Amino acid sequence: MQKNSHTLRRKMADTLRFLAADMVQKANSGHPGAPMGLADIAVILSEHLHHNPANPQWLNRDRLVFSGGHGTGLIYALLHLWGYDVHLEDLKQFRQLDSRTPGHPEYGHTPGIEITTGPLGQGVANAVGFAMAAAYTARQVNAETCRLIDHKIYCLVGDGDLEEGISYEACALAGHLKLNDLILIYDSNRITIEGDTSVAWSEDVAARFVAQGWHVRSIDGHDYDAIDAALTAAQTSDRPTIIIAHTTIGRGAVGLEGSAATHGAPLGEAVIRASKKAAGFPEDETFYIPEDVLVAFRCAVEQGDLNEREWNHLQREAPLAEQNVALERLQHPDFSAIAYPDFSAVKDIATRDSNGQILNAIAKAIPGFVGGSADLAPSNKTTLKHFGDFPRGKNIHFGIREHAMAAITNAMALYGTVVPFNATFFVFSDYLKPAVRIAALTQIQNFFVWTHDSIGVGEDGPTHEPIEQISQFRAMPGFYLWRPADATENVAAWQTALSMQAPHGFVLSRQKLKTLKPQRDFGDPSRGAYLVKKRRGATLTIMASGSELMPSLQAGCFLEQMGIPANIVSVPCLDLFHEQDADYRTTVIDPATKVLAVEAATATEYYRYADDVLGMECFGASAPAGALFKKYGFTIKGIKARAAALMGVKNQSVTIEKLGEA
Repeated sequence: MQKNSHTLRRKMADTLRFLAADMVQKANSGHPGAPMGLADIAVILSEHLHHNPANPQWLNRDRLVFSGGHGTGLIYALLHLWGYDVHLEDLKQFRQLDSRTPGHPEYGHTPGIEITTGPLGQGVANAVGFAMAAAYTARQVNAETCRLIDHKIYCLVGDGDLEEGISYEACALAGHLKLNDLILIYDSNRITIEGDTSVAWSEDVAARFVAQGWHVRSIDGHDYDAIDAALTAAQTSDRPTIIIAHTTIGRGAVGLEGSAATHGAPLGEAVIRASKKAAGFPEDETFYIPEDVLVAFRCAVEQGDLNEREWNHLQREAPLAEQNVALERLQHPDFSAIAYPDFSAVKDIATRDSNGQILNAIAKAIPGFVGGSADLAPSNKTTLKHFGDFPRGKNIHFGIREHAMAAITNAMALYGTVVPFNATFFVFSDYLKPAVRIAALTQIQNFFVWTHDSIGVGEDGPTHEPIEQISQFRAMPGFYLWRPADATENVAAWQTALSMQAPHGFVLSRQKLKTLKPQRDFGDPSRGAYLVKKRRGATLTIMASGSELMPSLQAGCFLEQMGIPANIVSVPCLDLFHEQDADYRTTVIDPATKVLAVEAATATEYYRYADDVLGMECFGASAPAGALFKKYGFTIKGIKARAAALMGVKNQSVTIEKLGEA
């Protein structure tokens, strides 16, 4: 884009400042300080950014991530001025009900927003994810003489973003991978809500990033030439770059420049009028955009159209035909081509092991299927065999960085060419829950593999035995949690998940589980719950998932001898079962029966259907898994006793030792 004069640049920056201030003032809510401090940087970034406001999904666009999502006053002002489908009336409805300009940026809600960053720090990891997706895609489709993927990822970050632990995780990985197309712009204004950053933070940020393998530049964030030079240099770096831009929060706010008071509250009409007057703007006019400023910003429309048309021409004229074939396969994966493993002849297998075979089958069919574990691939069984290591191959070594791993794969899933998964032990899902929540909020098709699913972890003890985590994720709107009872259900879980635009979690066993008959006579696992055993005249229904299904089935045999015919229901995905119509749910759970739910977790969510729940009411213990299941009642004997009590039948002495249970 053509560079503007300093005089026009100042006018453009002031326009951004006052639009942000007016938005916050009208809403009586928001954050004017950061947008005003970043306005000069935003103006110069506009001259470097390759994007197309008429087509926000153009693949080879630069990505711009606002990690400090509270700076939406700047974000929406830029989108409007650049020519995205964000109108002046939208700016005036900032933070109002059903507006297109909510308090924090939301992907899919406002055109031009690349990702919902949410809590501070996640946007840093999202930017790393975009850069990783770009690096992988470039390896697949670029040729020496024709670079189809050739763009940058910019991320605006603040002090708060870099204080969060997730930024350490993500930036360390980015430096290790030498993601040279990644550029962080650090708005170093030294202000937090509580005052100067020195009250809690005194580290040498430049030294930290040098240690992580980054290129570091430090500039005056209000000097147009310095900003321009830093951005220009970053575009040819052989490493990721952080530009430490020293700025003044609330720049241009008369009497409040540099004050923490500008961070999260309206400036007040008097201050805004005085500030506009000092800048030569009409002091009594709100949402004012000078004509020459609008023309300068709107050059993005014409330039973006030209950039995309040039790229389309490059793509059509690619010297290697296989480049476009490879790109097409990445952009439009054919999930019907997956040859899933057949487990019908397998007597028993841990669902983490069957899941590993499923992952490899998907990887063979889907070029963009990539992923890895937080240093647990041998235990999670997530190694994609013979596919090499990222970025040349599909196996990503995230290191012990759970939160960053999840936020990185969220962004990878939105890039447009990659189908990612990530994995860890289920108990460590606590470390990445904020990113799962963002995936659910924006319906990102990200896949979370969580093994070692219950007290079955055994000897590692209660610190490593997930108890409350299943309930936590089932309570999350828009998220689908699977706990398959066997390998065949595991296949159905993946087939269903790949067909849905939503995030899914797979909770998988460490211990072997018996394989049920491959043909389900009474239902479909893809509907979340289904009958695996139906008894005529049933008076009881037992619902169970995962490792608890088989002892529930076996307990049903003895309950029948006690005069309690029981239907047995497998619940691989309670979230999906909730979504089925009432007719289907009543065919699975007979309203005329009492209902017992069995799950080695807190499991209180089953009370929506159950009269009683046999679940965990405490943390686990350290012992062999079998001893723990016996201690807490998740055995044939324990289930039979709990069911008999529910039905008001004395627990008759029906022998079960013949099934091998002491």
